[in-house]
Amino acid sequence: MKVVILAGGLGTRLAEETEIKPKPMVEVGGYPILWHIMKHYAYYGFKEFFVALGYRGEVIKRYFLDYYSLNGSITIDLACGGKVETQDPEWEDWIIHLKNTGLNTLTGGRVNRLKDWLKEATFMVTYGDGVSDIDLKELLAFHRAHGRVATVTAVRPPARFGGLIFDDDSMVTAFTEKPQIGEGWINGGFLVFEPTVFDYLDGDQISLEAHALERLAADNQLAAYQHRNFWQCMDTLRDKVLLETLWREKRAPWKIWE
Repeated sequence: MKVVILAGGLGTRLAEETEIKPKPMVEVGGYPILWHIMKHYAYYGFKEFFVALGYRGEVIKRYFLDYYSLNGSITIDLACGGKVETQDPEWEDWIIHLKNTGLNTLTGGRVNRLKDWLKEATFMVTYGDGVSDIDLKELLAFHRAHGRVATVTAVRPPARFGGLIFDDDSMVTAFTEKPQIGEGWINGGFLVFEPTVFDYLDGDQISLEAHALERLAADNQLAAYQHRNFWQCMDTLRDKVLLETLWREKRAPWKIWE
């Protein structure tokens, strides 16, 4: 099972962080959010990743090139020409394909550029800026049971403001601080596709959401897996602070690995 992570966007709404690095490399708890996403997939046994690069893709390449050598302890023997020995490294049994998919390519175009590696079997796609506690094996089973070209994970994010219920006399009868049910269902990422999805993708300027998913829905080929538990994207600095707080206080629902 191959997993595509869309990691090429500009991340303009998080400009405080993304002026010097792509949004998937913005850290939560000392690790890029991209790492958190990959740890989640790997926990369920999905360990081959295609990271679709665009804006500042070299930062992501450098991170993984240095991942092994800069983790754990190292010994440098200057008397032997600077020989380096790594002890107790933190390593993962992942295969990572870092693919340049263009600076201005839209989301559907980025997936389309990976067609040669994905066209033989079911594959997964997600965004490089969102975390969840979704059971990915259950998602995959749901997708296969429904027999559609695509499955999208539907989530209901917390409302940004408190909810008011009042009577005819303008008296408040109930107040709910940021209710989860205050928002409608939205695309939360964590998608599953059959190779026939490439019939809906053509060229760099195809949006996965505005073009492909809309057409799939019109053709009755899009199923929705409803996830009612934790999901959070990192669109703004406020979102990053929330995720940092959850991680620091050891209340991060998406940390399902040990």
